[in-house]
Amino acid sequence: EDALMRNFAAADRMTSMMERFGMEEGEALEHKWLNKSVETAQKRVEQRNYQWRKRVLDFDDVMNKQREIVYGYRNDVLNTEDPREEIVEVINQAIPAKVNEYMNERDDGRPDYTELLGWINETFPLRLTHDDMDWDNKSEDQVAEDLVERIKSAYELKSEHEDPDKLDGLERHIILVAIDRLWQQHLYSMDALREGVSLRSHGQKDPLVEYKNEAFKLFGDLMESIQSEAVGNLFKSTTNLENFENFLKMLPQNFSGADDVPAAVDQGQIAETGSSSTLAEDQVESADSGVKLNLPKRRPTVQVGRNDNCPCGSGKKYKQCCGRMA
Repeated sequence: EDALMRNFAAADRMTSMMERFGMEEGEALEHKWLNKSVETAQKRVEQRNYQWRKRVLDFDDVMNKQREIVYGYRNDVLNTEDPREEIVEVINQAIPAKVNEYMNERDDGRPDYTELLGWINETFPLRLTHDDMDWDNKSEDQVAEDLVERIKSAYELKSEHEDPDKLDGLERHIILVAIDRLWQQHLYSMDALREGVSLRSHGQKDPLVEYKNEAFKLFGDLMESIQSEAVGNLFKSTTNLENFENFLKMLPQNFSGADDVPAAVDQGQIAETGSSSTLAEDQVESADSGVKLNLPKRRPTVQVGRNDNCPCGSGKKYKQCCGRMA
């Protein structure tokens, strides 16, 4: 009657056998066949539990391999003596992947130069046009190489006006923030995948194989997202906002009109957090370096004298109207 015997040792047959031997109620059950049945049931339970534990370890092993790669990358960024090498590597990998996405991996199979150009001008301080890129006379690799060189030149120009004592920390910070944020999101995605993949067994599919395949795709997307976010933050972070403003003063500030500013960079905010700052963008060209930069737009200010008419249109003097609240 024990659950172990009922589930794993054909308890009904053993009960009939004991009754044929004439065993009565309350009598101790002692027989070599009975002992052997109990041993068989225990072995079957142990085998089942072993398979369960092995299955759990197989699932965990997938996550552990991903964790080793991500943590190894994170430790490399933390311990490297030259974070600039990591930044350059991110640029070299992220830009060709993005170019390939827009030029080859579209639903209709046709290159989408307009979206690619929009992403470039939104993400980087490069005021590029279709004529600058010359799509028709360049292959995909040549376009990617051209963009990589332009971005590196712009970043070198920006780095020259950063605080050299804090620049290494900023470059580490840019990559680490992307890793930490996206890794947390990836963990939630993996948990959801593990909970739902068991249902695929109803379709005669091995849940472990399905889990490995889906996990591989998610991990590939994770690494691409880390590189893309790190690249996107290169020109939105600075070691010191004052240093960046000094950098702006050194540039020939030939601001373009509102009609020339792409919608992606028409408006922005300046929000300083810790050692990095998120910068609004407008378009400015550096004549010295030939690198076109998107820089904060400055609005003209109007000086109103205290005895002048108030610009609000009340007809009163400024000092007696809005000037009293100033």
